[in-house]
Amino acid sequence: MPKPKPQATLSAKKRVLIVDDHPIFRAGLTGLVNLETDMTVCGEAQDAPQAMQVLEKLKPDLVLLDMSLPGKSGLELLKDIRALSPKTPVLIISMHDETIYAERVIRAGGRGYIMKQEGPEKIIQAIRRVMSGGISVSDGISSQILDALSGAKKGAASSVSTLTDREFEVYRLLGQGKEPHEIARTLHLSIKTVDTHRSHIRQKLGLRNATELIHHATRWTTEQG
Repeated sequence: MPKPKPQATLSAKKRVLIVDDHPIFRAGLTGLVNLETDMTVCGEAQDAPQAMQVLEKLKPDLVLLDMSLPGKSGLELLKDIRALSPKTPVLIISMHDETIYAERVIRAGGRGYIMKQEGPEKIIQAIRRVMSGGISVSDGISSQILDALSGAKKGAASSVSTLTDREFEVYRLLGQGKEPHEIARTLHLSIKTVDTHRSHIRQKLGLRNATELIHHATRWTTEQG
């Protein structure tokens, strides 16, 4: 009689890298993923430099990435991950409203976006969908993304969604109270380039001066939590 096939070993499980700057949340996600029989957390990182090191060393099957990280945003890190390991799927998990970020994530090469307040079942479902080659976003945002990616843009010219990804990063940092020289250092840009982005942002949002831009960005950041 043929011998029975052995059960799946740890090495056969799908390997997940978690990138989040909150240790308690990382621990919670690790526990959630490790409860599943077919996946395991192979590593953790708290910021972009550490994430890139761990990614290159461990070569995970999926990166579960927070949008808000110290120094470099998850959106920028996503692009770095795509450059280093284009076949590694990335699922963003964030506290920020998906109506603002999800489209940008998909355009940047991410495979999904899920809010942190979703239940454990939905988070695991999103991970499985992305691991199987799909894209995971909520039903409410999927049509918006499809319209945007197909060129059927909606909304007034004053919408934050009209900003390019780089302009959006500058805008987000302005809303956090960062000065232009701090933004330049964080995004590895010259101050002149930051000033150019600020000018373009004002034009797109219909703002008259730098003061209005700061107020607008601060109010938007506060509303995003």
